[in-house]
Amino acid sequence: MVVPDGFEVTLFAGEPDVRQPIGFCIDDRGRLWVAEGYEYPHHRSEPGRDRIVIFEDTDGDGRHDERTVFFEGLNYVTGIEVGFGGTWVMSPPYFYFIPDRDHDDRPDGDPKVVLDGFGTHANAHNLANGFAWGPDGWLYGTHGRTNWSVIGKPGAKPTERERFDGGVWRYHPVRDVWEPFADGTTNPWGIDWNDYGEAFVCNCVNPHLFHVIQGAHYEPWRNRRSSQYAYERIATIADHLHYTGGGDVRAGIGSAAEDEAGGGHAHCGTMVYLGDNWPTKYRNTVFLNNIHGHRLNNDLLKRSGSGYVASHAPDLMLSRDDWYMGVTLRCGPGGVVYASDWSDTGECHSVRNTQRETGRLYRISYGRPEMKPIDVAGLPLDELVDLQAHPNDWYVRHARRVLQERAVAGTDMAAVHERLWTLFAKSREEPDGIGPAVRVPLRALWALWVTGGLSDEKLTGLLDDEDEHVRAWAVRLLCEDRHPPRKAVERFESLAKNGTSPVVRLQLACALQRLEPKAAWPIAEALAGRAEDAEDQNLPFMLWYGVEPLVEDDRDRFVALARTTRIPLLRRHVARRLVEAGR
Repeated sequence: MVVPDGFEVTLFAGEPDVRQPIGFCIDDRGRLWVAEGYEYPHHRSEPGRDRIVIFEDTDGDGRHDERTVFFEGLNYVTGIEVGFGGTWVMSPPYFYFIPDRDHDDRPDGDPKVVLDGFGTHANAHNLANGFAWGPDGWLYGTHGRTNWSVIGKPGAKPTERERFDGGVWRYHPVRDVWEPFADGTTNPWGIDWNDYGEAFVCNCVNPHLFHVIQGAHYEPWRNRRSSQYAYERIATIADHLHYTGGGDVRAGIGSAAEDEAGGGHAHCGTMVYLGDNWPTKYRNTVFLNNIHGHRLNNDLLKRSGSGYVASHAPDLMLSRDDWYMGVTLRCGPGGVVYASDWSDTGECHSVRNTQRETGRLYRISYGRPEMKPIDVAGLPLDELVDLQAHPNDWYVRHARRVLQERAVAGTDMAAVHERLWTLFAKSREEPDGIGPAVRVPLRALWALWVTGGLSDEKLTGLLDDEDEHVRAWAVRLLCEDRHPPRKAVERFESLAKNGTSPVVRLQLACALQRLEPKAAWPIAEALAGRAEDAEDQNLPFMLWYGVEPLVEDDRDRFVALARTTRIPLLRRHVARRLVEAGR
């Protein structure tokens, strides 16, 4: 492996110990739970050979020394995550939960089908895949556009199911609720969040990176019902391409020019580095596996209006092995990063899965950090709260999820909430020693949310917070159940009219899709009058996506919006929608 000075890559596990590592996650002890996909690219009706294997490095030398087979008999596994007393597995058409509530690394029973109907009808890839826990307590997944899904609980009738055409979705492990989050792209594989709780996905075939906004529609359009009235869709945030072929994304594969550009158009395994081992310049930058380029691309995120622009940075790692095909990237304890290698001679536009006995897991570190044993799930409540200020977000995320699990189990969280509110306030006053990009108040806010420590009254008060990101998250969380209190809705309207932050206005535009028309109209009209947002890369689109359903509520008010808006895109789309509606 070729890496910058100071970096070290070690083989954490290789064949025959690991084979076909289609995905992995990291548990509360820093162990890797690897989903091995032997069946790819063939869907089978009978039980398959795919399995889940746990790898542990007990002595901290960067190589595994313990290996446990957790489960065998899955078919076409594409995603895995652990939490809430078991393992969550995507194995289209099924979304499984495999219980292990005593944490003995042996299933307590057969896999439970949580949801089914995930598409497998079109091709071998481009389907539901990877998981990650979001800051809001939901389990997020990505989904390709070709194998669209009709999702529901086992035995659900067609009328009880929801068609999903691809993009980003989420599932709440406590409320047992599934919902689409964003629509579009071609074949996203992997999602991650930055220090502000903003999500990003990489994409295969088309331009490679998207800022994931709740309720958004992304390029390319596939003439599906889900985006029938989107008319225009939000573009990639990348200001560059990693390929040279133009309209033919395959044309430059393997050429010197393609190598210089970044290696090719096929990407997998989004990771925003939020660890504490790599140099600080890498924090809040995005890393992606480049499949044809046998490398890790690095994109720099820069704030632009309500969103971001991603610019090309030097590749972090280049493999000399032409079989190297990275799939998943995860940052773990110690701030080190783990990368899975499908290790094959052909994939993505070529013969698929020619080498079924291969597979590698690599560990990428800066120097040789001391790896101390950890079991986040076993920590007392006060230490879990303290971890919300840790410089490595791995600890933050795992501690937050464990706090959520304990709250759900009935643990008294009064002292936790008091400590979190203290952390929220104190972190404003004292330097955190990590740098300005680390948002400890947001971390405290998310932990309060998932543990039930945020009332509507508290959230409404945060709409006046000094931090625009706190205000934006207050809007989002108030709309989670689609019924924010009247006082909050009144404040929404005021922020839409007079607020100074495009980040907050973006979240207000997202909220339109989650509000009743009576509440949505005044906010939409106020946002439509903000001429400064006319050229924003997200706001005109998100405003339209929120306004369009209102055509069925009040046709005259919809017409009036076209006359009064100062957003040209909104005016055009209102007129077009009225024509299609037969006005």
